[in-house]
Amino acid sequence: MSDKEIRAKSEKLTAIKGMNDVLPPDSAAVEWLESKVRALMAGYAYRNIRTPIVERTPLFVRGLGEVTDIVEKEMYSFEDSLNGDLLTLRPEATAGVVRAVVEHSMLYDGGKRLYYMGPMFRHERPQRGRYRQFDQIGAEALGFSGPEVDAELILLAVALWKDLGLTDVQLELNSLGQPQERLAHRQALISHFERYADVLDEDAKRRLYSNPLRILDTKNPAMLSVVESAPRPLDYLGQASLAHFNTLKTILDANGVAYIVNPRLVRGMDYYNLTVFEFTTDRLGSQGTVCAGGRYDYLIEQLGGKPAPAVGWALGVDRVLELIREQGLPSVVPPLDAYAIVLDVDALPLVLQTLQTLRAAGVSVQMHTSSGDAMGSMKSQFKRADGSGARFALIFGADEMAKNLVTVKSLRDGNGAQVSQSLSDVLGWSSTLQLQN
Repeated sequence: MSDKEIRAKSEKLTAIKGMNDVLPPDSAAVEWLESKVRALMAGYAYRNIRTPIVERTPLFVRGLGEVTDIVEKEMYSFEDSLNGDLLTLRPEATAGVVRAVVEHSMLYDGGKRLYYMGPMFRHERPQRGRYRQFDQIGAEALGFSGPEVDAELILLAVALWKDLGLTDVQLELNSLGQPQERLAHRQALISHFERYADVLDEDAKRRLYSNPLRILDTKNPAMLSVVESAPRPLDYLGQASLAHFNTLKTILDANGVAYIVNPRLVRGMDYYNLTVFEFTTDRLGSQGTVCAGGRYDYLIEQLGGKPAPAVGWALGVDRVLELIREQGLPSVVPPLDAYAIVLDVDALPLVLQTLQTLRAAGVSVQMHTSSGDAMGSMKSQFKRADGSGARFALIFGADEMAKNLVTVKSLRDGNGAQVSQSLSDVLGWSSTLQLQN
């Protein structure tokens, strides 16, 4: 074996840039957020759906639009070496959810309310709140056309912010109208931007005739005045589209939900119509969109299903957790109930039997482990017990074992109060000491 091969075998392997490990205690925060979402979704009668991480590339090209940023430059696409299929790591979940709904004829007996959780993949420049692998949580209501369902989804998100204790989140609304209204607005946009061709940057010029609506989303300061004076989607809405938007606002008003109408708000995918919305914050820098969505009434038909309306949203898990940290909310890591201090290896069979009884009763316990044939000094074990964050230490010493007892010592009350308990009545004293969460 050559020196180069030896070095290659011993080289430290690291994660792909922008695809991050989630380690404790951060992983506990993710689990906590997911548990909050599951409980909330159940209350709104949304059911979980899980779709593959890998889908056929045409699903996203057809569903998201060929001239979107995602399809043009952000997708992780490849050819399956075994059969030549063109595949893509999902950059978002809505297209996959719709594909599953169509493939399994899920709307045959009426509309469906669904939610999902899981990783998405986009080849972007990694930065705070934007990674190449990132988790999203989303809710989709398929088969429902009324503005009350748009409102329901927004109210669901508002309820989540309240449940999480988030306050610095602003709701922005807009309506893109129906296809014919969008077409009229599109033509007006092209005419407007053609008059300012010398101001447009290269990205805007590229989009001018393929997707002019996306120019409204520019962050280029030199173009902001041109964008501000551009025709607005709201000016091209017909009576039905206006009525849909006004009813949505009336429902939100009745529920005390604050919002602003942002006539420049557009979404990055081509499938949106009528209602679009974002929840934003100014506490996360440039990545201020926490949750976004809208109505996509034509995507189901576009992906081969019978025509049916739909609406949904997705939130970024990383951004929500970052916002929680920014607001200084309490730690979401679940506290450890007890730490078992064991001084004699021979006591381990009885200790483990006791701990299993406690765990079955809902008590979280961490056990000190041996190093070779020794358990370590009581001082070192108490140091680890204190560092674990446990509220109690369970001391299985020689004196305790001889009397079939365990000493339960408080680690957090400041006084170190302790009491001896019988190992023959584990459930009784665990309840009495209120070790359970």
